[in-house]
This record gives sequence, C-alpha cells and structure tokens, in this order.
Amino acid sequence: MLPVNTMRDQNANVAGTLNRDSIAALIAGNPPLVENYVDLEAQLQPNGFDITLQSIAGFRGGVEGGSIGISDADRRLADSSENAFDSNGWSDLAAGAYLITFNEVVNLPLGLMALGRPRSSLLRSGVSLHTAVWDAGYSGRSQALLVVHNESGFRLQRNARLAQLVFFTLTERDGQGYSGRYQFENV
Repeated sequence: MLPVNTMRDQNANVAGTLNRDSIAALIAGNPPLVENYVDLEAQLQPNGFDITLQSIAGFRGGVEGGSIGISDADRRLADSSENAFDSNGWSDLAAGAYLITFNEVVNLPLGLMALGRPRSSLLRSGVSLHTAVWDAGYSGRSQALLVVHNESGFRLQRNARLAQLVFFTLTERDGQGYSGRYQFENV
C-alpha cells in the first residue's frame, strides 16, 4: 500500500484495508476523509471508523412504497417521516424498517472506497443494518436501512455508534469517481 500522503494523488498499486493510523492521517487532511464526527478517539477503530446516528425516519404506508426502473427517471424513493427523540435523546422503535441518517460526512478520494458493516451489538439485539457501497469520489452524509427484527422493539440514542466504515484502497485510482444522484447528499 502506498503511504497515506501519496494515496490522494497517485494510483495505488496494491489494494488493501486502511488501519487506524492511516484513517486518522486522512481525517487530518484536506478535505478530511470523515468530518462532523462526534468523538474521534471513540470512533477510530483498528480497521475502520464508527459512524453515528443523526436521525431516524419511519417509512409511511401508502399505495406507492417507492420504485426503481431501468431509467433514472423511473426511480422514486419511498416516503418517510422523522421519528422524534425524547428529552434524553432516545427513540423507541417498534419492529419494522427505518431509514437512518448518519452524522458524519465522508469524503472519499479517487483511490479509496468504503463498505459499512453493522456493529455487533445491533446484530446481537435482533437488529440489522443495511448499507450500500461508498464509491471512490463520493462525498456526502449517507443513509442506511435499519431493520428491527426483535418483536420487543429496540431503543436508539442520538449519536450512538451504529456502523463501522472499512476503507479499501483500489488497485488503480478511479479516473472519474462517483457522480450519481447521491453525491453531496444531506450536506
């Protein structure tokens, strides 16, 4: 793997996973790899970076829950409405699906991509977290699908660490980078 200070400007010859020190160095860069974090020391992990909960939205019922067609014009996102937090920052969730928004803004250089994985405490409580790929060149505040499978429900507190981003160097720097509709989302 190339040293962190050259990763932004050159092609990576060897793909690999970033460690804590490499992630911290990129967070100190311009633009920072991750910004708007809650607690840098708590969120930096040996092989990734924990991302935290900003908001929760429930999916509203209705005739149309969303759609994806062949063309981008045929894409319609499901309607959702914000869940409230109580005075201590907690939200009680019944079994079901929720759209969550993270606090952190991620700025991926063209030689780096990321995958988000749920923290194991969610899984051990009957809760799953589903994310998409963070492509090289993506910048934004991402969202994920949280599914409470536990019939007793689940409680979440604002700013709780929910997922770990694992960053991977590409074998070659991407020439274009992400340019889809979610570029600069929620910022």
